Amino acid sequence: MTNGFEPVPGAVVYNALKDKSSIILATNPRINIGVLEGILGAAKSMNSVVIFELARSEANLKGGYTGLTPEQFGKNVKEAAKKVNHPWYILHADHITIQKGTPEELEDVRNHIRSQIKAGCSSFAIDASFLFNTKGTTESEQLQRNIEVTTEMANFIKSNIKIKNYGLEVEVGEIGKKDSQGFVYTTVAEAKTFIEALNKNGVFPNLLAIANGTSHGNVFDTNGNPIGKITINIPRTIEIANAIAPYNVKLAQHGITGTPLDLIIKYFPKGMILKGNVGTHWMNIVWDTLKIFDPALYEKIWNWAIETFKPKNPGKSDEQIFGTDGKYGIIKFFNEIYKIDAETTEAIRATAYIEALKFLKAFNSRNSVDLIKKVL
Repeated sequence: MTNGFEPVPGAVVYNALKDKSSIILATNPRINIGVLEGILGAAKSMNSVVIFELARSEANLKGGYTGLTPEQFGKNVKEAAKKVNHPWYILHADHITIQKGTPEELEDVRNHIRSQIKAGCSSFAIDASFLFNTKGTTESEQLQRNIEVTTEMANFIKSNIKIKNYGLEVEVGEIGKKDSQGFVYTTVAEAKTFIEALNKNGVFPNLLAIANGTSHGNVFDTNGNPIGKITINIPRTIEIANAIAPYNVKLAQHGITGTPLDLIIKYFPKGMILKGNVGTHWMNIVWDTLKIFDPALYEKIWNWAIETFKPKNPGKSDEQIFGTDGKYGIIKFFNEIYKIDAETTEAIRATAYIEALKFLKAFNSRNSVDLIKKVL
């Protein structure tokens, strides 16, 4: 059994489920009120493990754009787990992003990781994918800096964490990156080169995030209308999954918000993809609920977002601007959001519960807790 309501060690879960045709639901609940209980309630109903995560941009020592520090986020998740009586969750440090690799940035990242360790994180995602050398002529040259920084941060986590069997996710290929031809896809050679180099350095990740045609957040058409995502390159995803399988590494699929669930059921290679990230979806639930249950607050957030970001985004529709930049209103209106009344909170919880049930079903995640219990 788990120790109270502390997070389950990530590697324990990933190893227990690595041979199963299922995907673990990983959620980025940027607004915690109501959402945490809804997701955990669905996980309990399905006897499923679930992942809670926030990226460095979302929650850091300064609050990110959610107003939450890693310590506060970890506390909120643990309290919700107690309330729902479902201790089967991973607390994951999503997108520990390094964009420049300067000494100053790396020291800031180390401080961030210290705060996540203190918060009880049981799994970590190092994202140095931005450090891609476009002038390199081989995969090794192109990925050298990513390999170096990922190794350095992985060793830092290992030296500072007390949790055994914590999980590790790494990233090759910047999620959502495009060029003049469209999405830039991670190649099989890049994925193999990256994992082989990390293994040679003594770093053995459980999960690899790749660029395979998805992007973070909401997606809009050329007229600024929201649309569903159907851009994932399934053949490339399967090719990479097969190539890295001998290294005991599975895929983490980012940017699932907006992907039709029936397509996930039909086409996602479950088991090859072991972790599925759903982030913006939970924020959208809160906005849609506020529209009905607290329209005055919703209008304040909407008006602020449009007034703040429309001058920077000429030609974009108001809906597209809010769908892209409304997230920055979370910290701006943090106190008001977290003071919504019980009826509004319950509406958010109920909606998050139903939506989480759908994802858990589509991910074939039912009874994953039983498999984890066997190895604990």
